[in-house]
Amino acid sequence: MTPIKTAILSFGLSGKAFHAPFINLHPGFELVGIWERTKSISLEFYPGIKIYRSLEEILEDDSIELVVVNTPTATHFDYTKKVLEAGKHAVVEKAFTTTTAEAIALKELAEKKQLVLSVFQNRRWDSDFKTVKKIIQEGWLGEIMEAEIHFDRYKEELSPKPHKEIPAPGAGILNDLSPHLIDQALHLFGMPQAVFADLRITRPGSQVDDYFEILFYYPMLRVRLKAGYQVREPFASYVIHGRIGSFLKSRADIQETMLVANHKPNTTDWGTEPESEQGLLHTEKDGKVIRERIPTLQGNYYDYYDSIYQAIRNGQPVQVSAEDGVRVMQIIDACFESSKGRKAVTL
Repeated sequence: MTPIKTAILSFGLSGKAFHAPFINLHPGFELVGIWERTKSISLEFYPGIKIYRSLEEILEDDSIELVVVNTPTATHFDYTKKVLEAGKHAVVEKAFTTTTAEAIALKELAEKKQLVLSVFQNRRWDSDFKTVKKIIQEGWLGEIMEAEIHFDRYKEELSPKPHKEIPAPGAGILNDLSPHLIDQALHLFGMPQAVFADLRITRPGSQVDDYFEILFYYPMLRVRLKAGYQVREPFASYVIHGRIGSFLKSRADIQETMLVANHKPNTTDWGTEPESEQGLLHTEKDGKVIRERIPTLQGNYYDYYDSIYQAIRNGQPVQVSAEDGVRVMQIIDACFESSKGRKAVTL
């Protein structure tokens, strides 16, 4: 196994919690270095790595095969374009870009250069979502008629990061949280025929959207996606209703909490939810009504990076492709148009 020499472009929350631990854990990767503009904090966690002081240093390092673009969203297009032009594979944080046109341009450039380009949709490997997906795929609910996915928080204070709170491309909750929910919905149900979105500003002093409600229209199915900061008592984050049953599941994946607390991931019992968070299945099978708690599958973001390894080294399809990223951006663009015009937008 020849490790994929990797560099990360930032060591904030994203680099420190979501990328570096799994790159370091996977034997198929070697974390060579991290771009820190003035500090060297990453050396405390990964002694011996290289500190890059500029993007150009990384691009000029011929040993680097993969670059993780986890800088603010507004920089994603420019940085990723430079990474691909330098002949390096790229993993890009969500939101992929700030427009659909930018996403398409990156996808086409990666295809032209025959490079792996993937969006970091780690929430596909959340324990709660994996369990919801399994229940749907196994047919426990029958034909799905209605689905609702939430990412609720209770937090009125504004982010100290200016790029999240000052009106500009890439700012606001639609760019920050909706990519998670949109990607999950598309992964389960495919592209909708049309989209309606309601965006609001609810926090005192906020200048950017901090609430959204999105409705996906399919021939029969309806999917609602919601997120906001005014939910002190959240209810089930996944509410799925089919012709023969329902499944309710809390958003209870523990990985982010553990990673932020500097716990090191592993491949055995990592991402195991407490039994108290098991989802409720109410359905019928063979004429018998079933209403019971369902054990939650194990979550592990390690599997995302394993899929990147398999794509780069063994030529397997990328599990979160650039095309997936394009579709999410198409939805986000449609949401802005819909909310502004207070109308459904056909895709």
